[in-house]
Amino acid sequence: MEHTPLACSHHDHDHCISDALEAARLLCVSRGVRLTDLRLQVLELIWQNHKPLGAYTLMEMLAKANTRRVAPPTVYRALDFLLEQGLIHRINVLNAFIGCPSPNIQHQSHFLICRHCGIAVELDQPALSEQILSVAREAGFTVETQALEVSGLCANCASHAPERALA
Repeated sequence: MEHTPLACSHHDHDHCISDALEAARLLCVSRGVRLTDLRLQVLELIWQNHKPLGAYTLMEMLAKANTRRVAPPTVYRALDFLLEQGLIHRINVLNAFIGCPSPNIQHQSHFLICRHCGIAVELDQPALSEQILSVAREAGFTVETQALEVSGLCANCASHAPERALA
């Protein structure tokens, strides 16, 4: 049976946002860390869709939402906080950030990224992480972090333009 990731299916995205913000509030309270209004606003902007957003895009969005411009260091500090708490992931190949659907569980960040529509799907595949660790051990390599970013076409984009799909 084929499984379409939530990011690639039609769904109530407001539900994604509200769930993510509530999870963030609860997580921060349980850890005794402060989820400021700006941090919460940045997180909400990141969760507006399943497409990774860069820091400068976030700054532009914040400027539109607020009456004052937010300085780059302020946005980067908010992003650093959200990363430290596991509320977002950084997608290195895009120099962008995406919300984490499981911030209360320590896990590696592995993504499928559609090069056409920009959707990023986080893979929940512990076996993939274990395979990477196994191959690294065989090579005598000690893994400190993992980040796998696979670019291609999501099912929606591939079905609308089959000539773009790779064999």
